[in-house]
Parts: sequence; structure tokens; C-alpha cells
Amino acid sequence: MEESKPILAAVVIQCIYAGYFLLTKLAFDVGMDTFVFVFYRQAAATLFLAPIAIFFERKTAPRLSFSTFIKIFVLSLFGITMSLDVVGIGLKYTSASLGAATSNTLPVITFFLAVLFRMEKVKIRTSPGMMKMTGVTLCMGGVAIIAFYRGPLFQLWHHHPLSLQSHNYNYIPPTNTWIKGVFLLLLSQITWSSWLVLQGRVLKIYPSKLVLTTVQCCMSTIQSFVTAVVFARDPAQWRLGLNLRLVSVAYCGVVVTGVTFYMQAWVIEKKGPVFLAMTTPLIMLITLIISTFFLGETITLGSVLGGVVLVGGLYFVLWGKTKEEERANLDVEKVCAAETKGDGEKKACQQSKAQLQ
Repeated sequence: MEESKPILAAVVIQCIYAGYFLLTKLAFDVGMDTFVFVFYRQAAATLFLAPIAIFFERKTAPRLSFSTFIKIFVLSLFGITMSLDVVGIGLKYTSASLGAATSNTLPVITFFLAVLFRMEKVKIRTSPGMMKMTGVTLCMGGVAIIAFYRGPLFQLWHHHPLSLQSHNYNYIPPTNTWIKGVFLLLLSQITWSSWLVLQGRVLKIYPSKLVLTTVQCCMSTIQSFVTAVVFARDPAQWRLGLNLRLVSVAYCGVVVTGVTFYMQAWVIEKKGPVFLAMTTPLIMLITLIISTFFLGETITLGSVLGGVVLVGGLYFVLWGKTKEEERANLDVEKVCAAETKGDGEKKACQQSKAQLQ
């Protein structure tokens, strides 16, 4: 039973993210401005996280220096505010299922940026290195297929009880709009990956994760408010009632930002980041099932084929990463298995194990 808990938690996490793509797309389809949506979402996340951060880390959190504050501000601007604004426009131009499909590029782009910033090494002549490079190539091919090839259109289910009468889910955007949306979704994954990579450096100087997340959400709220004021000047766009807009904002702000933060940290602690990354394709599968069978969304053959290629690329990178870690663990075990009579050798062995973990 204990072994199945991380698996169940990982599935729940991906279900939550699938709900994010669906509800966000629905909110945009009923006319909610994308920039206003991001502001309300980040405001809800801040209001949810602030009391928790104050309660749990008010005594342990280090002092926030001015230089660290500037770094967090820039990190929030490009990694959160810009990413969410861009993905919002991308979803408006495309579909929920396509947004979920491009989420499979996140681990691959993160790996590529880690190599670029010299936080990760790739030995191209080894089999793990070849697997990683193959995965990156497949992901690029998957994005190209989604963007430039549509193929036949499919509507698997004509009865769609959750769809809204005011919106036509059979509508397929023009080719130029579709291509723009695909590359905007890809750009959002690049900015989000940059945030993941650079946040590791910020955590070294400010290790309080909960406070850091709350501060970033707060800064992102201010940044997204300024952006929304510039681009959404119609007061009607800012109104929230007991409707789909409010549900979407509350879900994305509280459930996606708040709940999944703890669940992801728990799964990574129990099973590691690779295990969580391997469940990412479930987002695409769940979103595709709900959007086609319950919303009656029309899908293209190109989206399906591109999504499959993206998943293949993801698993090649993860496979290469796993094999690389297995080799590194084997090398450390060989060193530790040798006769280590001196304290220096024992200490070196312990340090090697700590670095791998």
C-alpha cells in the first residue's frame, strides 16, 4: 500500500494539470482576457500561500537582502509572469489538448538549458548521451509536426455535455494563428524551464522554499496586474461572478499552485524527479480524453502524431538520464567496495554518494 501512494499522488498531480489546461481554455473561450486571468490566478495563489508560509517558516526563513530580492523579482518576471501570459495567448490560439501535449517538452528543454548553463554534462559518445540527444531531436520533430502538419480532422464524440453552447468546439483556427499558438506554447515551456534551472541557484542563497514561492507569487501578481492594466482596459474584462471564470481562477491559483507544490515535493522525495517526469504524458492523455469526449473538441491527426513523438523524445531523455545515473552509482559502489582504510577515502566515498543524491 505504501508503494502505491507515490504512484497515486503522481497520477493526481497530472490530473490537476490536465484540469488546468481545460479550465484555462474554457475561461478564455467564454471571453475572459488572458492577462486578467493571470493576474487573478496569481493573486489567488498569493492569498492562499501567504498564511501558510507565515505559519510554517516565519521563524526559520532567512532575511531577504536587496540583491536577493532583485534576483527573485527578475526570476518571477521571466519565469512566471511571462510564461503564464504567453501560455495563455498560446492556448487561446490553439486547444487545451495541444497545450497539454507541449508540456512534454518541459523536462527535455530543462535538460537542454541545464547543459547550456553547464549544470549538466552530456557525453555524446556514450549510449546514455546518444539517448539524450535522440530525445531532444525527437521533441524538436514533434513540435514541427504539430505546427506544420494538420492532416485529417477528427471529432470522436458528438455529444458533449460539458461544452458551452456559446462556443463552437469544432472551430479550427487558421494555419497562421495555429502556428503562432504552437510556438507561443513552446516559448512558455522555454521560459518555465529557465525558471526551473535558475531557481536552483536562487535556492542556494535563499533556501526557504515556501517563502520563496510565496514571494515569487506576490511579485508575479504585481507584474501581471501592470501588464493587465496596459492590455485590458475594458472594465467588463475584470468582473468576476459565480461563473466559470471564478472557478478557473480559484482552481489554478489554489489547487494548481498551492496543492501540487506540496504533492510534487513529496513525490520527488519518495521516488525522485525522474519518476515524476515519466508521468508527464498522462496530462496529454487525460486532457485529450476529456476535451474530445466531454467537450466535443475537434482534434487533428498532426496533433496526435506530434504528441506521440514528443512523448517518445521525453522518454529517450529520461532513459538516458537514468542509465547515466546507474553508471555513476556503479562507479561509486566500486570505489566504496575497495579497501578504504584511510579516513580520507571514506570521506571521499561519502561525498560522492551525497552528490549523486
